[in-house]
Amino acid sequence: MSEDIKREIDAARLKHILFKAKLRSFLYGSGSDEAPVRDADVCALGQWIANVALPQFGHIPETQKLDRLHRHLHQVANQLMDLRQAGQTEQAQRGLSSINPITDEVLELINTIERKLRKEGR
Repeated sequence: MSEDIKREIDAARLKHILFKAKLRSFLYGSGSDEAPVRDADVCALGQWIANVALPQFGHIPETQKLDRLHRHLHQVANQLMDLRQAGQTEQAQRGLSSINPITDEVLELINTIERKLRKEGR
């Protein structure tokens, strides 16, 4: 696997971890920018999927699945953010545990894409 692709995959993991941190911060009261958490296309990982993963790795089925799951993750995040803004802070914060399986699956898809790229020798 080339170093460039390895860096790209590592960057995707980091972007995903930062998304989770931004969502948690919002739900616990920070006044951070909502757009990267609310909108899958504004999110750094969403931009990576659109600009790097789909064009370069779109032949790998997990890349398409990653795009769909990432969009679903943002739908769930929006629900939690809406709860927070409606004054249901505790319910929104408890809802964080409901996204853990989704976020774990996102990371697993990124890992699977990396493994498949290694097998291809890219």
